[in-house]
Amino acid sequence: MESICFSGKPLLSSHYFHRDRQRHVITVATSSTSVSAEPSNEDLVQVGSSDKAISGDEIRQRFLRFYASRGHKIIPSSSLVPDDPSVLLTIAGMLQFKPIFLGKEPRPVPCAATAQRCIRTNDIENVGRTARHHTFFEMLGNFSFGCYFKKEAIIWAWELITKEFGLPLERLWVSIFEDDDDAFNIWCRDVGVPKERIKRMGEDDNFWTSGVTGPCGPCSEIYYDFHPDKGYVDADLGDGSRFIELYNLVFMQYNKKDDRSLEPLRQKNIDTGMGLERMAQILQKVPNNYETDLIFPIIEKASNLAMISYSTADDVTKANLKIIGDHMRAVVYLISDGVVPSNVGRGYVVRRLIRRVVRIGKLLGIKGDVEGNIEGAFLPLLAMKVIELSANIDPDVKVRMPRILEELKREEIRFLQTLERGEKLLEQFLENALLSSGANGDKPSLSGKDVFLLYDTYGFPVEITAEVAGEHGVNLDLEGFEVERENQRRQSQAAHNVVKLTVGTETEFSESIPDTEFLGYSTLFASAVVKGILVNGNPVAQVSEGCEVEIVLNRTPFYAESGGQIGDNGFLYCSSDEVGRKKTVVEIKDVKKSLGGIFVHKGTIEEGTVEIGSEVDAVVDANLRQKARVHHTATHLLQSALKKVIGSETSQAGSLVAFDRLRFDFNFYRPLLEHEVLEIENLINKWIGDATNLQTMVMPLSEAKRVGAIAMFGEKYGEQVRVVDVPGVSMELCGGTHVTNTSEIRGFKIISEQGIASGIRRIEAVAGEAFIEYVNARDSYLGNLCSMLKVRAEDVAARVESILDELRASRNEVSTLQNKLAMLKASAAKEKAITVGTSNIRFIIENMGDTDFDALKSAAEFLIDSLQDPAAVVLGSCPGEGKVSLVAAFSPGIIGIGLHAGKFIGSIAKICGGGGGGRPNFAQAGGKKPENLPDALEKARSELIAAFTDMK
Repeated sequence: MESICFSGKPLLSSHYFHRDRQRHVITVATSSTSVSAEPSNEDLVQVGSSDKAISGDEIRQRFLRFYASRGHKIIPSSSLVPDDPSVLLTIAGMLQFKPIFLGKEPRPVPCAATAQRCIRTNDIENVGRTARHHTFFEMLGNFSFGCYFKKEAIIWAWELITKEFGLPLERLWVSIFEDDDDAFNIWCRDVGVPKERIKRMGEDDNFWTSGVTGPCGPCSEIYYDFHPDKGYVDADLGDGSRFIELYNLVFMQYNKKDDRSLEPLRQKNIDTGMGLERMAQILQKVPNNYETDLIFPIIEKASNLAMISYSTADDVTKANLKIIGDHMRAVVYLISDGVVPSNVGRGYVVRRLIRRVVRIGKLLGIKGDVEGNIEGAFLPLLAMKVIELSANIDPDVKVRMPRILEELKREEIRFLQTLERGEKLLEQFLENALLSSGANGDKPSLSGKDVFLLYDTYGFPVEITAEVAGEHGVNLDLEGFEVERENQRRQSQAAHNVVKLTVGTETEFSESIPDTEFLGYSTLFASAVVKGILVNGNPVAQVSEGCEVEIVLNRTPFYAESGGQIGDNGFLYCSSDEVGRKKTVVEIKDVKKSLGGIFVHKGTIEEGTVEIGSEVDAVVDANLRQKARVHHTATHLLQSALKKVIGSETSQAGSLVAFDRLRFDFNFYRPLLEHEVLEIENLINKWIGDATNLQTMVMPLSEAKRVGAIAMFGEKYGEQVRVVDVPGVSMELCGGTHVTNTSEIRGFKIISEQGIASGIRRIEAVAGEAFIEYVNARDSYLGNLCSMLKVRAEDVAARVESILDELRASRNEVSTLQNKLAMLKASAAKEKAITVGTSNIRFIIENMGDTDFDALKSAAEFLIDSLQDPAAVVLGSCPGEGKVSLVAAFSPGIIGIGLHAGKFIGSIAKICGGGGGGRPNFAQAGGKKPENLPDALEKARSELIAAFTDMK
């Protein structure tokens, strides 16, 4: 049978995440952690007809083929970065179908099947400790969008697991919602499951909801029984040592209203999920998900690097190796999908997982790159094993391998640079916490300030700090940590765990309005009819002059913001046939897509009145449209030039196509070199000068990929796609507007290149009219400079360098004079030395006026060298407005009696609104209250006199 391979994205059903099965896990205490009770080898019976264990890849392919043969369209997995602002990461297979379930988008197919990559991190502490918890996993699912319902879903699910995968009938149990008699009858009468193995369960277990309101319905689950010998009496499906949940079927048949009442959905849907790793555990007859061929090769690689035998390792070591196997899959696929380590959002998820693996690898004894370089990285070695296993999950991972390996290496080395210092500091904090708790009898706890210091300065994710602290019986002051970090944590939390669906005004509004027909590829003018009007988000029938309004037309030449290109500007005009009624003019300032294919024109009623049914002339601002077209085509040329100059593995990470500029974000690990920027500009301007005609074509997505068209990562595409081709230069999937010939771009110039996140660079550039304006402005600036310097343009650089040399010489001369003046003041101050105590200790306290810091430091060094030991010098000055400089110098004799220059000057500086510190013999400080300098010096004088007098 022909194998099915696909690129793109894996899957997981939302109901799987909605209910947490942690309470079903039986744990056994070990030294510093716990691991779940797993079925023994005797519990894992032979399944299927072949002696050869079925691979995880084959399970995935057979699932998809099974449903494809029953009319399901095989849909590629969506990205781990969802096109849904309500969730941080893809946590459910149904997520990519959410707009269809809500009725916001028409169903592209009646039913579908997917194998979805998913990420969940809400219960990360259970990863490796239980048999089935993961951060990354695949969910196999079949979905019906009003095509079939409960009976077909149940019968096919049973047929799949009993006939296709050959699971023994006597080992299968079923749960249903307590009131779902339809499901009971289908399972018992149609399928033949004994009623003793059908469990009715309550709303918490078997009724799926998407949120407070929205689509919902009962669900039914299939469980595998590791101990059928225990019989039916008192069987608990929540007993994780006996049962494992295999397949969850959600019957989405109701809409929950605000008053919590249920109304039947007009279109009943099916949403299912089968955990690939769980099915692999059973079919491969291994005691947990980690020892399947989906994960165990990674664990074996980690074991080899640590020179550990997994089979003979203790439970704690095995748990740590499982964590590495799990987390490495997560970080490789996240980085492949464009997520880079950072301290916010998705990037924080990646950083947290990477640093957890690095710390555990270090604990296991993995040293450097295991090839002699103790400062090298081992994560790339593990990542190569993950990439090797990715061929049938997402072939694009291998294409992105150079970027993945480089990102992992850079992040590991960065963390190792601070890990040792951070660990020592954490050890000190823990010791202090334990000591203080012993003294006062309180529960030991790390302060929020200490936790934040580890997070902010040493790169310790708070979860790692909590994990290590927990091993020592120490709590964290998380409330204090939240205060210290302020709003950062809200931006860097892990993924939400519920996919929210809502059915409300927006959907009701869309039901009465068809999708907008877009005419803007071929015309900038069209007659249209007003189909909908919104004011402050509420539908209205009529709106008059002066109001901000959102208008929906049946057809439009206006481009709606998408694919990075901003929406068109322009006007809507409506001539009145009524005597005395004003002509209507609506200025359109933006256009956005809403509810699938509806274009919303946002603007202001400048004159007249607009009402539902009005006929209008829609006119796009041609000048602004041309500027957008120029910048959009230039963006395509920029991506091609980047791939040629810095490497084909670089990829787009975001873009903005505006009227006045373009912005392009791309994956790259370092700043562009000057000659690379120049080469990119030259390439693009050459292509512009070639005057190449662009070609646009609409073709099936599969055909577009076959001919090499580049897709924007994370973008959703339909079955038919639009391809924009600059022959011999660029071919991309794109729905934006473009020039017809590259010569229309006229010119291209990069105006900035900078890093915006770890591994992400940003280019801003101008083209077309904006390019001309930029060049003219620069020419004007240069002309003014030439006039001021009285030189030709080509001599400006040399003249500026000459002026800088003169300035540096002048500053050096001033500095020399200031030092001489300071020495004169110091010589005069030497005569003011005060002798205190029987030991003839001499000290000088002096205000040095406006002496700068370097000269003040030189003066202090001169005086301490001039005075006989024991001696102390404290000097202060006000070198500028709102500035205070302080210096303290102590001789060895002063240090010997217990005084420390750094601690002494720090307390003095506080009087001037500053602080400082330094070595025992020499320290410096600053402040911002010059008016308090006399008081500060007087305090220094009195403290030194007191200290020396006490020595009598």
